Amino acid sequence: MNNIVIQNPRFINEGRSFIGSVLVEGDKIAAVFEGEVPGNVRAEANLVIDATGKWLMPGVIDDQVHFRDPGLTHKGDIGTESRAAVAGGVTTFMDMPNTKPQTTTIADLEWKFNRAAEVSRANYSFFFGGTNDNMDEIRRLDRSRVPGLKLFLGSSTGNMLVDKKDSLERIFGEAGMLIAIHAEKEEVIRRNIQYYTNLYGEDLDISFHSKIRSEEACYQCSAEAVELATRLDSRLHILHLSTEKELSLLSNHLPLSEKKITGEVCVHHLWFHDGDYARFGNRIKWNPAIKTIEDRAALREAVNNNTIDIVATDHAPHLPEEKQGSCLKAASGGPLIQHSLITMLELAMEGRFTYEKVVEKMAHMPAELFRIDRRGYIRPGYYADIVLIDPERTWTVSKENILYKCGWSPFEGYTFHHGVWKTFVNGELAYGDGEVNDAVRGREVAFGG
Repeated sequence: MNNIVIQNPRFINEGRSFIGSVLVEGDKIAAVFEGEVPGNVRAEANLVIDATGKWLMPGVIDDQVHFRDPGLTHKGDIGTESRAAVAGGVTTFMDMPNTKPQTTTIADLEWKFNRAAEVSRANYSFFFGGTNDNMDEIRRLDRSRVPGLKLFLGSSTGNMLVDKKDSLERIFGEAGMLIAIHAEKEEVIRRNIQYYTNLYGEDLDISFHSKIRSEEACYQCSAEAVELATRLDSRLHILHLSTEKELSLLSNHLPLSEKKITGEVCVHHLWFHDGDYARFGNRIKWNPAIKTIEDRAALREAVNNNTIDIVATDHAPHLPEEKQGSCLKAASGGPLIQHSLITMLELAMEGRFTYEKVVEKMAHMPAELFRIDRRGYIRPGYYADIVLIDPERTWTVSKENILYKCGWSPFEGYTFHHGVWKTFVNGELAYGDGEVNDAVRGREVAFGG
């Protein structure tokens, strides 16, 4: 068994910051020490890492990624995108079901688990997709293996738009598991498209995206889902919140463990605002759309006051040529997972959040919300999913250091002031000093702990 001592980093964990050391035995954290590690422990270690001047935090748990496997692997795949994940300090991901085929049957879900076991550098799990007619498959799910059920309540591909009232009532009433939603009202979106194309024609530029996928499109859909979940006593998780108005549907009056309605914000909605469309164009086209600077300010405050529970990415790579064209034609989504933690640390450096809040929302609270077994904290007995940050590293995002298969990032040209130094997954060095260890394999995570 490998024994690793990481000595003298600054811990950022469970709301505290202190200089300490950690002992890793095999795949788990064996002990945490404030100050120097005892000499006898250090002497018995196979490897001692001097992390003086570095920061130690639990690995990021990202509850919303699109790694494109199977069927869309020209954009990305579990192997390539998990490499980018560990380079960004993300040690666990939960992948979404809108692949080809869609993950709406037990057989297709098993395919993903098997594929991840072969190629993923990070720990993994997969949301199951709900449709208007797959309730029998939902009932068969092993709740300890999946984080929840994903529903698209706005426009989607294939048959994943769940829009029948009786189907929604049945799923919310009978699923017996967390329901995560993409909430945009299809009728509002269609009405907005008709309105703006009648005025300006089909060739709308990117500035119309947030007008078409508007605040009202988001709020109406989220409000209907909250009403349904409240009435049927379901666990509802609203993904990628983008508007101030939607925050009125959430509450910070209860601890996360007691909440039935929870919310997520993604890093791009905390970083960009609609004034950035002129500079970045389709590179920052996401669904839901980037909204106003006032919405961004409200989302940041909601992270700080715990109205929003977790921060994630909605990592969704597309090839550059797929991002070309008008507002109505360019693909929505972008790659983020290699830069999500660094982006949040940059915002903390600017005073938008504390560093402790970043760790809380990206590691601790995802573990709590999804009831993940022994991950998300630096604690004895927990899996050694840990990240070392160099707080003095200044570096610029460029094509040479981007690991996404699609080969681009909305942060290209931006200079960050923190860098991921090392990432450990289950006690193994998955990334260090700029190199991914391709021999490391993540593990399926367990839920309900």
